[in-house]
Amino acid sequence: MPPTLHRLLLLALFVTPACVLAGVTAAQSRAADGQASAPPLAECRQRIAVSAPQIDMPCLRRIYALPIGEWPAPTIDAGVAWQELAPLPATPPVPADNPQTPEKVALGRKLFEDPRLSRSGQIACASCHDRQLGWGDGRSVSFGHDRQAGKRNAMNVSMAAFSSPLFWDGRAATLEEQALHPIQDSVEMAFTARELERRLNRTPGYPAEFQRVFGEKRITMPRVAQAIAAYERSLVPRSNRFDRFLEGRRDLLTDGQLWGLHLFRTQARCMNCHSGPALTDNRFHNLGLHFYGREREDLGRYRVTGDPADSGKFRTPSLRNVGRTGPYMHSGGFMELRGVVNMYNAGMPRPQPKAGQENDPLFPATDPLLKPLDLHRSELEAITEFLRTL
Repeated sequence: MPPTLHRLLLLALFVTPACVLAGVTAAQSRAADGQASAPPLAECRQRIAVSAPQIDMPCLRRIYALPIGEWPAPTIDAGVAWQELAPLPATPPVPADNPQTPEKVALGRKLFEDPRLSRSGQIACASCHDRQLGWGDGRSVSFGHDRQAGKRNAMNVSMAAFSSPLFWDGRAATLEEQALHPIQDSVEMAFTARELERRLNRTPGYPAEFQRVFGEKRITMPRVAQAIAAYERSLVPRSNRFDRFLEGRRDLLTDGQLWGLHLFRTQARCMNCHSGPALTDNRFHNLGLHFYGREREDLGRYRVTGDPADSGKFRTPSLRNVGRTGPYMHSGGFMELRGVVNMYNAGMPRPQPKAGQENDPLFPATDPLLKPLDLHRSELEAITEFLRTL
């Protein structure tokens, strides 16, 4: 390679990131100036309503500096129940029969992290729900007793307090009920209630701790569930950049992130399913990822309700911490967040019945809320940037 060309390549390698960083910093510093130089409000609303490879950023800044109630209305299909975006409450709802106390939360954490809750003594709740991995485990599907692979991706347990029902298929109505399922699942922790109660009652220290928390020394599964549920309710994510943006710090999102928020609300149609403080509708939808009639078949909600209309449906997860909770979807089949955004842009898979399946009442129909979006690459990048702020 000629020396001159070599020097130019090195210059590009080391200078370009600095230029990009300077551009981002300049874009942030122009937020207030952009509002001042934007056209009249009515004209700004017209300009940002157009989907394009670029956006009028001064106009976008001006519109999103307004109170949330004056932001562009989200694109919502008829009949869809939704809530406006809002900061996540500092404390989640707590049932009257299981009040939070610091002592109960501490006991719940000890149980959550204790592998003695599994038959092998090697698997804890924290094995699949790791704080450093966004309260998941970083795997497509979790493994359990005797290294058996499960069928589904570990959900972000930090948002469980704002979810009902729980699990991908909604088989648990409350956090207390949810806490006991993995312990007694033959593929996961593979224990029984009676065996676990016997083990914990014979473990030094535990009876005295249950006495302090619940007023009785004998350890029962309902008490174990209450303690773990109390700990899980304490895991609510702290206020982040997006929450502070919603609270009024409109300078905290970069140009790309703000554009992504606008697209999330409008052309990308995301708020049909992801709205409100928790960014979920807590409902069940069919995304075409059921693999009906094939090796990886998973019919989701149908296995709980027995209703053919629920075939292939799964609960909408919260998008809180979504940048840290990959792999994605119930099957863990998407390794990168941008890949998920690309699939939604395409309208998600739409499997068609094979020969002999045409009249099968269980063949899942992809949710009509999913539609090809035809968004530009730059728009998809902006949406992905925004999702990482959550």
